[in-house]
Amino acid sequence: MYRDIYQDWQDNPQAFWQNQAARLSWDTPPTTIFESDASGDRWYVDGVMNTCFNCVDRHVADGHGDRIAFIHDSPLTDSVAKLTYADLLDRVELVAGVLAHHGVEKGDRVLIYMPMISETAIASLACARLGAVHSIVFGGFAAAELATRIDDAKPKLILAASCGLEPGRTIAYKPLLDGAMQLATHKPSACIIFQRPEAEAALVAGRDYAWQDEEAKARAQNNRPPCVPVLATDPLYILYTSGTTGVPKGVVRDTGGHLVSLAWAMENIYTIGAGDVFWSASDFGWVVGHSFILYGPLCVGATSVIYEGKPIGTPDAGAFWRVIAEHKVKALFTAPTAFRAIKKQDPEGKRVADYDLSHFKTLYLAGERVDPDTINWAEAALKVPVIDNWWQTETGWPICANPLGIEALPIKKGSPAVAMPGYALAVLGEDGTPVAATQTGAIVLKLPLPPGCLPGLWQNQAGFEDAYLKDYPGYYKTGDAGFLDEDGYLYVMSRTDDIINVAGHRLSTGGMEEVLAGHPDIAECAVMGVKDQLKGELPLGLLVFNDGVNGPDDEIIQQCIQKVRDEIGPVASFKLATRVARLPKTRSGKILRATLRKIANGEDWNMPATIDDPIILDEISERLLALGYPQNR
Repeated sequence: MYRDIYQDWQDNPQAFWQNQAARLSWDTPPTTIFESDASGDRWYVDGVMNTCFNCVDRHVADGHGDRIAFIHDSPLTDSVAKLTYADLLDRVELVAGVLAHHGVEKGDRVLIYMPMISETAIASLACARLGAVHSIVFGGFAAAELATRIDDAKPKLILAASCGLEPGRTIAYKPLLDGAMQLATHKPSACIIFQRPEAEAALVAGRDYAWQDEEAKARAQNNRPPCVPVLATDPLYILYTSGTTGVPKGVVRDTGGHLVSLAWAMENIYTIGAGDVFWSASDFGWVVGHSFILYGPLCVGATSVIYEGKPIGTPDAGAFWRVIAEHKVKALFTAPTAFRAIKKQDPEGKRVADYDLSHFKTLYLAGERVDPDTINWAEAALKVPVIDNWWQTETGWPICANPLGIEALPIKKGSPAVAMPGYALAVLGEDGTPVAATQTGAIVLKLPLPPGCLPGLWQNQAGFEDAYLKDYPGYYKTGDAGFLDEDGYLYVMSRTDDIINVAGHRLSTGGMEEVLAGHPDIAECAVMGVKDQLKGELPLGLLVFNDGVNGPDDEIIQQCIQKVRDEIGPVASFKLATRVARLPKTRSGKILRATLRKIANGEDWNMPATIDDPIILDEISERLLALGYPQNR
């Protein structure tokens, strides 16, 4: 069945995507499905629609207003709140009224600087209602990082919260926002501040307005703007992702293709439909939050969980199981690192038995490479299929997955399975030509990209072409390295710059990490290439042990070194490894491998804006120094 559907797409891509567009409600259904010229590729060129209408209004109009749209679960405030589709429509209309009152119109940008609360979703939908372009920035981002995004997007208005919450601490957002406003050249006309009781913010007269007061005024005046129809090619949002130059790249998501692709993915990949409860344990600031907390579940009429907490520490390693049991979650989508953290504290998965998970059907993992050992642990603990999927901020929805909504394909651990309709995969060698099956190379996508993928970067077409299209003409460069097997299953081994050259042998650090993660005492690990005068590069491993493992460290480290030698071979030259207490990660759980590599090699580096805890880099630096790195210190 999957092969038939994929073949249908290959045979007639435009007819395939025209059929998928029928899932949505259009003001003007598209007749020109695809168009390409010097300015780029565009889908549903003459289609007209509104994202907010498709995600909220139409469900209420169809008689489903009593269905739950969002469940906000916050162990940090010890609260659970549920919002029906009718409640959501009511509040989105009013917040759209607030925005309109402050001059926001179709095409204007609105920056959203907020934590994991329902109002973040409401703010985004209110922008979409007016045809405005939203840009969500992580709440708590440093002032300088926030200022660069203000200057690039040039928002008319900023929507922010007074604070965000982390285990054991409250982060005041307003001082960071004030600092960004001082640093930014562009000056938004106003800031609307949602006051949280944990830390209310002082407001600047004439510039800052209390969200609750403004929403109350809109209710009193019954200021409820209707949905503004926009072209399918008009931008819905800008999402900034790190650039190699240190300047953030504004990934643009167009309106029509975005929602068509998400509606297809919710049904065919994640098996989620109207009334199902879907939980994406991510943050609104990441693409996963945009696609699969907010727009994906709502466009199919599902219930989405907004979780303000952590996989451990809020309060313990059973936090995820509580949420699944309490809210009857059908499927969970999270990063592999969340499960490594849970496994580290509960290696035998004993906490699962404390909860009724009978409604839980599938675990989806994505965000970084999933090692087979993590999949094995999750399968044994949860007794459900564990499905890897691979995609990027730029694509907005999975490139490769196991499409359970079509059929369950054989699971190959370590692979996110096969390409989804719309994506034509290739693996290219250094000369730019395809390599044989099982040979590692650069993973690329044949152009054009399908609906939902970025049409470009915000106000930066030259940067878009330079970053993604220049190196492999006719293809989109993913920046990842890996291989395809004989069955067309993709194995993503690492970022392209994590392929290291050891005495002329090109080796994947991801392959070494997979071997190390298979050691029973290792919770998680990171391998990087360090400079070596003799062999060019050598792999260096940072190992996090499971809780309760007290050493001796040297003995376990030697076992790990031998394991790599046995499973990859002496060619890997894996001899450098040390135990660390934890690894530096982004707030979505990705290990900051590029930063680690620069520290180990004595290269210049900047503190990553998305790092969860900067102190970890000091800890890592001490361990690297004990090993003699960087050598040029």
